[in-house]
Amino acid sequence: MVRHVRTVLQEVNRLLTGLNCGKVLETIALPESATALSMEHGFDLQAFCFHADKEVLREPRVVRVGLIQNSIALPTTAHFIDQKKAIFEKVKPIVDAAGSSGVNILCLQEFWMMPFGFSTREKKWCEFAEPVDGESTEFLRSFALKYNMVIISPILERDMNHGEIIWNTAVVIGNHGNIIGIHRKNHVTRVGDFTESTYYMEGNTGHPVFETEFGKIAINICYGRHHPLNCLTFGLNGAEIVFNPCATVGGLTEAMWPIEARYAAITNSYFVAAINRVGTEIFPNPFTSGDGKPAHTDLGYFYGSSYVSAPDASCTPSLSRNSDGLLITDMDLNLCRQFKDKWCFRMTARYELYAETLAKYVKPDFEPQVIRDPLLHKRSS
Repeated sequence: MVRHVRTVLQEVNRLLTGLNCGKVLETIALPESATALSMEHGFDLQAFCFHADKEVLREPRVVRVGLIQNSIALPTTAHFIDQKKAIFEKVKPIVDAAGSSGVNILCLQEFWMMPFGFSTREKKWCEFAEPVDGESTEFLRSFALKYNMVIISPILERDMNHGEIIWNTAVVIGNHGNIIGIHRKNHVTRVGDFTESTYYMEGNTGHPVFETEFGKIAINICYGRHHPLNCLTFGLNGAEIVFNPCATVGGLTEAMWPIEARYAAITNSYFVAAINRVGTEIFPNPFTSGDGKPAHTDLGYFYGSSYVSAPDASCTPSLSRNSDGLLITDMDLNLCRQFKDKWCFRMTARYELYAETLAKYVKPDFEPQVIRDPLLHKRSS
C-alpha cells in the first residue's frame, strides 16, 4: 500500500513539475550561511537545478538565479519612512542569503519597497515613488557590488525629467553597481480591485532585453504575463530568462498562476521566473471595486508561490504560500536553443501571416474574417 501511494505521488509530481532532461528536477545544497539566515529570519529557502543536454561545440552556460518574495513589514498606517525602512531591513538577510549562495541574478517582487496601495485610489501612496537612482536602487547597489550580482528592482518610479509623472518600473542594476537600464510595465491592470491606471499608465520602453555578464534577461511586469504577444516579443528580442515580478491575489489569479509562466517558457523557449508577494495588506480607508460588492480594506491574499519554469516544460516546486522566501535555481541556458531546435517554434511560427492580420486589425475599417453559413438564418422548410 505504501509503495503504491509513493508511486502515485511520484506520478502526480511528474505531471505537476515535469521532467528536466528526462529526470526529476534536482535539488541544490546551499552553504550553511544561507540556511542559517533562513532559520534565523524565518523565510522559506529552496534550491533546484535545471540541466541541458551535453553539446559537442558549446560548454554549459549555467547561471544561478534568485527570486525573493516577501510581505510588508509594518501596518500601512505606519509612517511611510518607517514602512520603507522596515521592508529594507526585512529583505536584507534574504539578499545576503542569495549573495552568499552565489546567485548571479536576483529579482524582487513588484513594488517590493512599499505596500500595494493601488486599489485605494488614494494619491498619498504616490509618496513612495522615487527616481530610478533613488534610495531603493542605492540600497541594492551595495549588494550588487558585494556579491557580483545583477539585481532587478521593481519600484514605483517618479520620472523627474518628464513632469514628475509615475511609472511602474523595473530597474536593472548591474553586477558592478551600475544601472544597466529600466523597463516600464507594458500592460496596466484594470481588473476588479486592481485599478492601477489611477496612478500610472502603460509604459513606453518597448520590450528591452538586457545583455548582462550572466545572460540575456527581460522583465515582464505582472499583468503582462496575460498577454501572449507581450511574452512573444521579449523572446523575439532574444531573452533567455524572463522575470515576471507580480502582486496578485488568490481570488483573482491563483488558478492561472501555475499555468501561465510554464506556458510562456514552453512557447518562447526561454526560462520564466514568476515572483509574487505574500500576505494580506490592510488599508485604513475602505474602497470599492465597482462590482456592487461592499467596501473593504484589503485586496485579498497575496499568495506567494514563486517558481521557475523551463523551456522543456519542467518547473520548480513553488515557494511557500504563506511566508517570505528565497528560491534559488541553477539553469543551463543552452536548454533554450536546444528546445528551439527540437520544436521549431520559430521556424514554423508564420509571423508574416499574423503581422498581416494585426496590421489590418488596428485599422478602423477592420472586418473579421468570418465565413457565414448561407443557410444560417433561413427557416427550416
